[in-house]
Amino acid sequence: MADNVRERDLVLAPNEFAFILDETKGNVIAYVGPHKTSLANTDRPVIFEEHSRRYRRCTLEESITAFPYAEEGWYIVLENPAREGDEEYAKSGPNTLVRLTLGRKVNIPGPATFPLWPGQVAQVVRGHLLRSNQYLLVQVYNEEAARENWGRAVIKPQKEEEVPRDVPDLTLGKLLLIRGTEVSFYIPPTGIEVLPDEGGNFIRDAVTLERLEYCILLDEDGNKRYIKGPDVVFPEPTERFVEKNGSRKFKAIELNEISGIYLKVIAPYTEADGTERTVGEELFLTGRDQMIYFPRPEHAIIRYGDQRSELTYAVAIPAGAASYVLNRLTGEVKLQVGPAMFLPDPRKEVIARRVLSPAECELFYPDNQQVLNYNLRLSGGEVAPAREKARVAQAMGPGRREEVAEGLVSDDFTRSQRFSPPRSVTLNVNYEGAVTIDVWTGYAVMVVSKTGTRRVVVGPQSVFLQYDETLEALQLSTGTPKRDDGVLRTAYLRVLNNKVSDVIEAETRDLCQVALTLSYRVNFEGDPERWFQVENYVKFLADHLRSLLRATIKQLGLEEFYGRAIEVVRDAILGPKQERRGRTFAENGMRVYDVDVLDVSIGDESIGQMLTDAQHQAVRQAITLADEQRELESTRKSEEIRQEIESLRFQTVRTQLELQKQRVHATLEVDQARLAAEILQESQRLQAEQEKQATLDSLLASQLARSDKQQEQEVRFQQARLEQKLAELRAEVEAVVNKAGAVSPNLVAALQSFSDQQLAGKLAESMSPLAILGGKSVADVFTQLVKGSPLANAVEKWGVNGQTQPAALADDKS
Repeated sequence: MADNVRERDLVLAPNEFAFILDETKGNVIAYVGPHKTSLANTDRPVIFEEHSRRYRRCTLEESITAFPYAEEGWYIVLENPAREGDEEYAKSGPNTLVRLTLGRKVNIPGPATFPLWPGQVAQVVRGHLLRSNQYLLVQVYNEEAARENWGRAVIKPQKEEEVPRDVPDLTLGKLLLIRGTEVSFYIPPTGIEVLPDEGGNFIRDAVTLERLEYCILLDEDGNKRYIKGPDVVFPEPTERFVEKNGSRKFKAIELNEISGIYLKVIAPYTEADGTERTVGEELFLTGRDQMIYFPRPEHAIIRYGDQRSELTYAVAIPAGAASYVLNRLTGEVKLQVGPAMFLPDPRKEVIARRVLSPAECELFYPDNQQVLNYNLRLSGGEVAPAREKARVAQAMGPGRREEVAEGLVSDDFTRSQRFSPPRSVTLNVNYEGAVTIDVWTGYAVMVVSKTGTRRVVVGPQSVFLQYDETLEALQLSTGTPKRDDGVLRTAYLRVLNNKVSDVIEAETRDLCQVALTLSYRVNFEGDPERWFQVENYVKFLADHLRSLLRATIKQLGLEEFYGRAIEVVRDAILGPKQERRGRTFAENGMRVYDVDVLDVSIGDESIGQMLTDAQHQAVRQAITLADEQRELESTRKSEEIRQEIESLRFQTVRTQLELQKQRVHATLEVDQARLAAEILQESQRLQAEQEKQATLDSLLASQLARSDKQQEQEVRFQQARLEQKLAELRAEVEAVVNKAGAVSPNLVAALQSFSDQQLAGKLAESMSPLAILGGKSVADVFTQLVKGSPLANAVEKWGVNGQTQPAALADDKS
């Protein structure tokens, strides 16, 4: 009982509310916490379901609901708001139902929280934070409320200096785009709601395009917009991105010289260079026109059949191959010869294949069953496998659209640590290209077109047949002897070193039958177009030469013919031996330049045996004569050799004696020459010695003369110096004497004595070299000089002979 009571107690905490249904009256009362009350037995807790818009009975705990709560940066979308003035609850506890504005919605930005009235639905939505590559798609659901509350919208621009936008057209149902490049945060005002995408997300991602990328926007009116990167693309409200394989952006199409794209103009436009394009015009763009192609709304790509790739690739035509190209406008078929990378213009060119009939297969390619089977399949409507074409197309360039790398952060280079082999391509143009005829060395074919043009091709070379060309066929007789039945049909004419074999039966003058087996060597010369003017040149040759040989053999007897059959045949066909030039046929330029006689047989065996026996006898006689002739020749040669030997020996002895005599003479001449050389050498040595002595005498005399002259020169120099000194002394003495005449006698005597002493000293000093040269003392020389002069007394006073002397004389004497 207590538990039942507690279950009927409604306890609400703050920020909680509950709806209670009075089953007696049908009223729904809203209780707001904090509050506690006990419910009557007729009170039932209920909740208002959003989807069904009905009240559903529930337990008491389920009926307790928290207030809708929107913090800053969030907002509440409230449906069925209360009328103006009735929004607030009167008090906590029970509140009776107020009048609601049914079908209306209001946006209440946070921070906000409040209880709901019965019948209201609240959705708490986080404010919309936008990056520069994001956007919101909003719709006007209440035109009047949107205009009234437009200025109350919470809009934070990306840059503070940006001015909020003016009020746009807010017609009911109008779609607007809130771009992240303009707005960083957005809460819609009342009257405008944010539409979620298919995944339920309000914030939508724009498409960020890099270089060489583009996207397509499709409008509701069917028009498309092509936008190239780099760019951030925001769609208009009525546009949507075109997706392919889950991707909204695509790579530009790379073109090169061997790839192109086939387009049709679906709307008129003008090119950047002023070229006007009209609807229905077809374009074929290749790498020569532009290397990168971005689609545009005026272009539509043309594909044929199950063609998956947008590009048309060139066909590899290697050297020695060719392809037929059909002009789809004029019907003309031309021949494209390799080596080439041929890129057909799909507007007017189509690569065609030629189907050969069985007869043409046998004529062009004798005994080639594979060629016959291939052309039979083509003529039966079967399509030849295109695997080789697929491999070529795959190798020539990319055949599928590249995926866009979603995880790319920046440009980078990736280098593998292992060797990457270069791409390769397998070419098989045996049956895909034009009809090719390989003309071997020594052969020729005639090519004939349906217009009557004829040309001869001489090997070795390969020729490509035009679409309307075929080969001229020849009918050649076969068998031995040659006959008309069983002819060989061929297009190849052997023009060099051709061999034609035949058997000719003829009759001699004496009515004997003979049979010749011959092999003709044939060349074709002159104008090549004449070579094919005779359809069966083998029969023509055989008939003519048979007639010629039969006429020649008819004029000879059997024995005469049989003895020189080869010569007769060669002379008849090739001409006389001295003027043998062969036999020429003017009809087709054929010339028989040689003939081989392989066999000559006689029709009558008995006659043949007789001729054989006669030949054997003649051979035996010839052999005997030959033996005797050989013996004679041997004896003659032997004697001649012996005589030659003796003669050679005598010549050898005589030569030896002559050589010995010449050797003695040569030895004598050598000895004489040696003696003469020695005498001449000794004479030259003595003469050289004599000349040497004379030279030495002359040198010695010159040296002595130079020495004498040097001594004489030195004596003259000393004498000149002495005379100069004496002159100086005389001058000094005279000066002194002149001065002495002015003084008293005593002073004169004293000065004279003093001067004599001084003069004597100077003279003694000057006389020192003379004393040395004369081998005497200075005193003796000086005494001899002043003898008879006034100085003689002074010298006597000084006591030259062992007495006192002047200092200069004393020094010299010492």
